[in-house]
Amino acid sequence: MSFKSGFVAIMGRPNAGKSTLLNAILGTKVSIVSPKPQTTRNNIIGIYNDEESQIVFTDTPGINTANTKLDEYMQKSVKSAKAGVDVVLLCVDGSKGIKQKDIDFINDFKTTNNLMLIVTKTDLTNYEKLYPQLAQLNGLDYVKSIIPVSSFKGRNIDVVVNEIKKYLHDDIKYFDDDQYTDKSVRFMISELIREKTLWLLQDEIPHGIAVEVTLFDEKPNRIDIDADIICEKESHKQIIIGKNGSMIKEIGTKARIEIEKLVDKKVFLNLFVKVKNGWRNKQSIINDLGYDIKELDK
Repeated sequence: MSFKSGFVAIMGRPNAGKSTLLNAILGTKVSIVSPKPQTTRNNIIGIYNDEESQIVFTDTPGINTANTKLDEYMQKSVKSAKAGVDVVLLCVDGSKGIKQKDIDFINDFKTTNNLMLIVTKTDLTNYEKLYPQLAQLNGLDYVKSIIPVSSFKGRNIDVVVNEIKKYLHDDIKYFDDDQYTDKSVRFMISELIREKTLWLLQDEIPHGIAVEVTLFDEKPNRIDIDADIICEKESHKQIIIGKNGSMIKEIGTKARIEIEKLVDKKVFLNLFVKVKNGWRNKQSIINDLGYDIKELDK
């Protein structure tokens, strides 16, 4: 069988299961997940390899209205990811039922080349409820495939991969076999810390949290890491720290465990909390944190 490769964009509304789908396809975590909308801020590249193919996936921020400069960056990321790909996986949350607003949303992709509709989170519903709703999607003749999946249970993940392969035409290996993302270790560490912060502070802190790794010192037997958790208000800082430092300690403990799995080495992690008022609307701070909109034009 001849070798094939290509590029795939994973798109959808916030919290549609895009990042969880990518992690399930790759069999490893490259994109953080949380119950909060807009958890993914950058385009995250994940690389799938098997004997007959290499598929380069881009996990995109949720498609939404831009209210801040950070939102503008994320929405431009979505548009840039769609350009020049072989397949678009459009994720729709199946656990909430397929409603007319979902059909309208899907129709916005009518002119998209090789559009596949991925109905996610099917483990949170049942087929008796889901199949009548899937039937109404069958009339969308511009959709190449409609695949219900459960990323949590691994259901139909192989079907998605095999369907993608039908639309791959390159024969170039763009990345080494052992590479599963193009993101740096520092970036992955900052995202793991942000993920734990979002999970532990689900309803207490709005979405204005960022993480910046300020020290990464690799020694023979350990790695020393310092990182700033950045928030927008002094009141948020106190919540992140917690009573007698309990919350930031828990964030650090949970993040360190995952970072050690990532780097396969002992980690000493020091976390600090900094307040940068209204940082999501300050272009210089956004750029410093890696959300430079000009980079998307390159």
